[in-house]
Order: sequence, then structure tokens, then C-alpha cells
Amino acid sequence: MKSNLFYRVITGFLFVPALVYIAREGNIPFLVLIELGIFISSYEFYAILEAKGLHPYKSLGIVASVILGLTAYTASYIFTLTTVTVLFIVLSISELMRIDPDRAIFHMSTTHFGVIYTGWLFSHLILLREIPAHIGGDYGVGLSYAMLPFVIAWTGDTFAFFVGSRFGRHKMLERVSPAKSWEGAIGGGLAAIGALFIMRSLYAPYLSVIDTVILGFFGYAAGVVGDLVESLLKRDANLKDVSTSIPGHGGVLDRFDSILFTAPLVYYYLRFFVV
Repeated sequence: MKSNLFYRVITGFLFVPALVYIAREGNIPFLVLIELGIFISSYEFYAILEAKGLHPYKSLGIVASVILGLTAYTASYIFTLTTVTVLFIVLSISELMRIDPDRAIFHMSTTHFGVIYTGWLFSHLILLREIPAHIGGDYGVGLSYAMLPFVIAWTGDTFAFFVGSRFGRHKMLERVSPAKSWEGAIGGGLAAIGALFIMRSLYAPYLSVIDTVILGFFGYAAGVVGDLVESLLKRDANLKDVSTSIPGHGGVLDRFDSILFTAPLVYYYLRFFVV
């Protein structure tokens, strides 16, 4: 346990500054970083399915997921729609060519789920960073947009762990994640809102007080759902971690499960109500 905590701390100290630096640069460096995350998390997701005994079209799903990241960078909705349409057609033809038609529904639906889960949700980090490029404005502000999901989700996760460990009495969804408690979730939510207020005073003056509370609360809640969804998938496949790609944290999906759900909420809130 202590060794695992050591690796978690060391990895965090190395990764977080690198993430902020690359996000500040934006453009191709940030695109490459997120595409790497999409590639690895997509591979990990299909590995979960294979551990369950399913046989999705892994290569096709990974390629489609990475392409969705590129469409997010270009902000070309026609490319996004083309990717989804071509994926559906190719999957359908591939399944028709199988000698054994058994489990066709599972093969196609799980492949599609992986593309949406890892490719589309992850791509919202790119969309956030590129908001100024897509709508006009100071490109540097995109750094704070991209950091919002991380501040919300990771601050909330950290405080939820410590509050839940100390005061957790009422289980949230024990059959999926036995360690999660309502006390921890409340502590995590309050911490996420508090961290967002600090960020607002330093780097995000475009957020009103109401925006800050709404994003902190619902952004953290979305992250909890993302965490539980990944726990559900791993539990179904009898896995503890999806991989060991990040020392002390498991796989990319293990570390970014909450971000995958928080980032889209933050993006659409900003686009509809803030910028």
C-alpha cells in the first residue's frame, strides 16, 4: 500500500506539470498528448471486453477513436459525422462477412461503445483547449478551459478518498464500488467547488459565482458517474485495474475515468452559457 502510494505521488509530481506545460502550448503538442491518451484508453477498453470473452473489432475501434480526436481539433462536424457513418458501415459489412453470425449484436455494439466512450468523450479535452481557435479570442485562455475538468475531477477525487476513508458510513453503490460513500462524495463535491473558486480568482475570471458552483457541483457529479461506470466494466470482467501503464494509478482509463465524463459537461456548459 505504501509502495503504491509512493508511485502515485511520484507519477503525479511528474505528470501534472508536464500536462500543464503541454496544455499551455496547445496546438499539435496537446493534440498528440490527448491522442496518445485516446489510443491507450481505447486499447484498454477493448482489453476489458476481451477479458470478458467478447471479440469486438479492436483495431477498427481504436482507429475510429483516434480519428474522432482529429475531428475535434479541426472542429469539423462533417468529419465527425463521416467518421461515425463510415464506422457503422464498415462494422456492418465486417459482421456480414463473418462465417459464424453468433453474437453479431455484441461485436458491433461493443465496438461502437468503445469509440464513444474513449474516442468521443476524451476528445472534449481537445475541444476545450481549442475553444478560442474555433470561435475567436485569446488562444492562451484555452489553457484554463482545458484545466477545468482536471481541477474539478482530481481535486474532488482526492478529497473524496480522504473524507470517505475517515467519515464514510453510508455506501453509495456498494455492488459496483464498495469503497465509495456518500460522505466522501459530499466532501469531494465541496472540495471541487472550493478549488474552482480558487481557480476563478486566479485564472478563470470569465466564470461567475453561479457558474463556479454549477460547474463544481455537476462537474464533480459527472466525474463520480464516470468513475462508477469504469468500476462497473471492470467488475463485470473481474479486473482490478485495466493495465499498469501509469505507475501507481493503473491504466489510463483508471486515471481518466472521471475526466471522461467531466470534460464534456464542462465543454457544453461553457459553450452554451459562458463563451
